[in-house]
Amino acid sequence: MPAGSPRAAQVSSYSELSRRVQAAGLMRRRYGYYWTKFASMVLIGLGIAAAFVLIGDSWWQLVTAAVLAVYMTQLAFLGHDAAHRQIFVSGRWNEWASLVVANLMVGLSYGWWQSKHTKHHANPNKVGADPDIGAKALAFTPEVAASRKTPLTRWLVRRQGWLFFPLLTLEGLHLHFAAVRRVLGGGMKRRAVEGTFLVLRLGSYLALIFLVLPPGKALAFIGVELALFGLYMGAAFAPNHKGMPIVPPDVKIDFLRRQVLTSRNVTGGRFVDLALGGLNYQVEHHLFPSMPRPSLRRAKPVVEEYCDEVGVRYMEMSLWRSYRTVVAYLNRVGLGERDVFTCPIVAQHRL
Repeated sequence: MPAGSPRAAQVSSYSELSRRVQAAGLMRRRYGYYWTKFASMVLIGLGIAAAFVLIGDSWWQLVTAAVLAVYMTQLAFLGHDAAHRQIFVSGRWNEWASLVVANLMVGLSYGWWQSKHTKHHANPNKVGADPDIGAKALAFTPEVAASRKTPLTRWLVRRQGWLFFPLLTLEGLHLHFAAVRRVLGGGMKRRAVEGTFLVLRLGSYLALIFLVLPPGKALAFIGVELALFGLYMGAAFAPNHKGMPIVPPDVKIDFLRRQVLTSRNVTGGRFVDLALGGLNYQVEHHLFPSMPRPSLRRAKPVVEEYCDEVGVRYMEMSLWRSYRTVVAYLNRVGLGERDVFTCPIVAQHRL
């Protein structure tokens, strides 16, 4: 790469930002925070299990199901941190933390998620490369929307924005199904461990529910928990990239711009930090995936100031505005509006 070339300047721009972040100590491990998090989540989980047994055969268990859904999502956020190597210096410790949290405690597959999420981080919102915009249930580009030919699929795609959040109630079931399918399919690291953890988690979950509740209430409990878990998970990840510029398959962008221009932060203070598990700092997370969650808030002004210096647009908005943006974007794509696919911001930074 010739010194002084536009590409060299863009590569060095991320290096300078990284230098500033490192100098501020924002990449240091936060062991006190995470060990406290682990301990509190174990205690809360035991408390929910004890409450479930003590309440017994009652329709009030649907409240317990809702609480469990929130708890499982918060656990999934912790597994996300471990998978990104945010918790420990040791990669092995992070991997085992992810396996325990994701497979044994939540009932998801660490290996499935890691493969999918790594591709997303490498090419966010890029057509043909980001699996998060390749979902079959929704159309993220007019070309995909136009491929829906049957009367039913055409009707659905034209209303997909309004249907987005209702569809998320199925995401919890899909995540568990994808985990089991991935383990049964083979070709993955630590398959035996993942499979054993999944059997223990899903088997004990079902056994406890059907031991305490009669079949009707048990099925209602499972339905509420899975629906709210999927809705919460989807609602936490949806504001981050959906409705941001889509990158055509033939466009190459340097790392800094690729991550910033396709990501959106969500404002809202400490409550939103907790509710979204730090994912509201999506720009900072994509630039520094291994940065510990509690450091993201401190990194925000550093990153925002630097983006202003180098002329890269930094996007953030409130949670509710981001949801409105997602719904409007999906509806426009479903109606075949092509301007949603053009990326004037991204196009400016073609290499």
